[in-house]
Amino acid sequence: MTDYEMVVGLEVHVQLKTANKAFCNCPTTFGAAPNVNTCPVCLALPGSLPVLNARAVELAVRAALALDSTVHETSVFARKNYFYPDLPKGYQISQYDRPLATGGFLMVGDRKVNITRVHMEEDAGKSVHDRYTGVTAIDLNRAGVPLIEIVSEPDMRSAQEARRYLQTLKQVLEYVEVSDVDMEKGSLRVDANVSARPRGSTTLGTKTEVKNMNSFSGVERALESEFARQVAVLESGGRVVQQTMLWDGAKGEVRPARSKEQSHDYRYFPEPDLPPLRISEVWVADQLASLPELPAAVRARFALEYGLDEQEISDVIADTTVSRYFEEVARGLGDSRLAINWVRGEVMAALNAGRTIPEMVPAPRLVEMLAMVKGSVISNSAAKTVFEAMLRTGSPAGALVDQLGLRQVGDDGALRDWIAQARSAHPTEFERYAAGEKKLKGVLIKYVMDVSNRRADPKRLNQLLDEDGKTV
Repeated sequence: MTDYEMVVGLEVHVQLKTANKAFCNCPTTFGAAPNVNTCPVCLALPGSLPVLNARAVELAVRAALALDSTVHETSVFARKNYFYPDLPKGYQISQYDRPLATGGFLMVGDRKVNITRVHMEEDAGKSVHDRYTGVTAIDLNRAGVPLIEIVSEPDMRSAQEARRYLQTLKQVLEYVEVSDVDMEKGSLRVDANVSARPRGSTTLGTKTEVKNMNSFSGVERALESEFARQVAVLESGGRVVQQTMLWDGAKGEVRPARSKEQSHDYRYFPEPDLPPLRISEVWVADQLASLPELPAAVRARFALEYGLDEQEISDVIADTTVSRYFEEVARGLGDSRLAINWVRGEVMAALNAGRTIPEMVPAPRLVEMLAMVKGSVISNSAAKTVFEAMLRTGSPAGALVDQLGLRQVGDDGALRDWIAQARSAHPTEFERYAAGEKKLKGVLIKYVMDVSNRRADPKRLNQLLDEDGKTV
């Protein structure tokens, strides 16, 4: 049996973070009632003319520069002609033979995935199907929303690598703030070109295009399914046909939708209502200079400056707001180890529970609380109680520590009283510890901390438990 290799190239459609559409002043707000974000331009009424959104150009250029693409001084908009019920013009304003930018690459781990092109275009509307009545309605709120399409070379060799590429690309676009890249809102959509070829071959096989994937895991599953289908066809002596496939996530399978269009099928020609887009080298240089630090650079700096390991860095830079929050805490506290432990622990637990960074304890207030931990004013376990109260009330740490009675106690008399109370409640564990089961010390410390309402100084408590014959 021939061993086959997967070959993947991705076309990623990214909604730009603009307040208005690409060629009119209609808003781009998500979730509006159907067909309210429309006007004569995006409805293609007779006599209406498009006017290019300058902010969309700026964001598109920033995305291209972040991918190390070459931004061309002149690019041309074109009409891409096809008929869909949700495409009111009967064509899409896009770019074809003279796109905004070409070339570039994205590092996915230690693998380089080359970029073919980055071009601007407008979105179509949305067909809404009611499976109960069989009726299809049209919502044109998205018609004219500004997009960029990022087309990769067929450089990926597995579904897992394609997923990592998308995750890396999403992170880059978030860092340069060109899109919210929210797949649930349709801000990032993926079409995948996939083919199978005998391993070791340098000739590309016949590709199919897979659509209707609405998550990174969906992309991975769809590619695996389509690759397996193609391999089965080839192994049976058949021939893969170039066509568009739809991914059915519920059934976990792909199914044919239509034959794959070629570029000539779209009858591209220059958009007569828009002049060529001309961008000066000086302006592009200014955009490049204004780009924030990209994820790869942040990763290298966090390792060097804060001594974080690979997993810690991956966790903290996955979201730009989290990485900035961590850095503000680490710098304010002067202790990156304590900062990363808290951000990966209590902070991320709160985020996973539904909070956002703007709703988080402000970084300066977290610094204030962690400084109390470092200064032995409160224990680390008491700090968790204080943190929860800060989230709930918005009060500063100092006031809550006194209000909750959590100031750390290092007085030997009080500590021994708490040890005695813990021993009374858990005599067996204390006896086993006294008999030499020293691994129980952590358990005993927990008991005492519970009795003391987490006010006991854990360092002094640890010393007292080591003093033979005095406490156990």
